[in-house]
Amino acid sequence: MALDSKIRVTKDFTFDMAHALYGYDGPCKNIHGHTYHLSVTLLGKPIADIEHVKLGMVIDFGDLKDVVKREIIEVFDHALVLNEEAPYSKSEVISNEFEKVILMPFQPTCENLLLHFVNLLDGKFAHNTKLISLRLQETPNSGAEWRLEDN
Repeated sequence: MALDSKIRVTKDFTFDMAHALYGYDGPCKNIHGHTYHLSVTLLGKPIADIEHVKLGMVIDFGDLKDVVKREIIEVFDHALVLNEEAPYSKSEVISNEFEKVILMPFQPTCENLLLHFVNLLDGKFAHNTKLISLRLQETPNSGAEWRLEDN
C-alpha cells in the first residue's frame, strides 16, 4: 500500500432552491425550483501522524460537511435566487412575501452558481487539502462540473 499517495474524497449534499433567469427565452424565465445535488471533492494525503486523532483521514467528513453547510447549504437552501438586474428583483412583493431572497450580480444559472460556490469554498479547507472538483446537478439529467485541472 502506498501510504504517501494522494486521495480524492467526495461528499454529496442536497438542497432545494428557486430561481428565475431574467431575460431568458424559455420557461426558466419564470420562478421555479429544483432539488440540487452538490458534490464536493478534495485532494490530499491521509494524515500519517500516529498521534493525530484523525490518523488515516484526508479530511474528517464531518469537517467537510460543516464548511459546505455553513458556506452554501444554510445560505441557499429554500432561497429564491434572482439576478439583481431583473426589475422584479427589488419589488416590494418579492421582499414582503419571501423571507429568503438572494440577489446575485449574475444570471443564476447552474453554471454561474457553481462558479460562485467554488469561490465560496476556496481556501476554506485545511492546508493539506485542495478543492479540485465541484459538481452541481440541477435536475436528475442536467448539471455542471468545475475541475481545478481545467482552470
